[in-house]
Amino acid sequence: MSIERAKKIKVILFDVDGVLTDGTIWLFPAPASGPRSTDSDAQKHAGLSGYAIHSQNMIEAKGFHAHDGTAVSLARLGGLKSGLVTKRISETVALRARDLNIDFVIQGAANKSEALDQIMANSGISAEAIAFVGDDVIDLPIMRRCGLAIAVANARPQVAEIAHYHTPSRGGQGAARDAVEYILKAQGTLERVIEAYIQAKTSL
Repeated sequence: MSIERAKKIKVILFDVDGVLTDGTIWLFPAPASGPRSTDSDAQKHAGLSGYAIHSQNMIEAKGFHAHDGTAVSLARLGGLKSGLVTKRISETVALRARDLNIDFVIQGAANKSEALDQIMANSGISAEAIAFVGDDVIDLPIMRRCGLAIAVANARPQVAEIAHYHTPSRGGQGAARDAVEYILKAQGTLERVIEAYIQAKTSL
């Protein structure tokens, strides 16, 4: 059962586009002057479709849901580590990850199964104790190996088919929050964690 799987989870990983966002990628003209991307990974993948915008005249932007940001805080209070594993490379994602103090951030991951190996090696945590939230076929290799595979409500059929749990919300509209709360509820910590989050915010 998915609840039994959820009880074992110590790390929750998210895809970005289509999970933490609704999948929309905004491209804006860059100002005539100002800072330019110097990210080495973006430079390495420059010119390869689907990885990064590395341009002197374009800026990539994404929209994130506040409920999903809270989900990362709840996960941390519940003793879970969090991470992002995405094929694309974006300074916006790096900024969001720093803002939320996310533990594992892997961008430019064409093979997400290899990213899982990297996270397991760095954390000492087995695949059985790792959850992954995905939406598209590039997520299948990592979802097949994780202890808990979670599909967002609007995931592609192939992803929904193998998932152990399906979020009520669509990607970018609170799906990450659904996933975190499902795990914490299965572990019997959700209500305590919510109260701890409220206390932390009201004491500031």
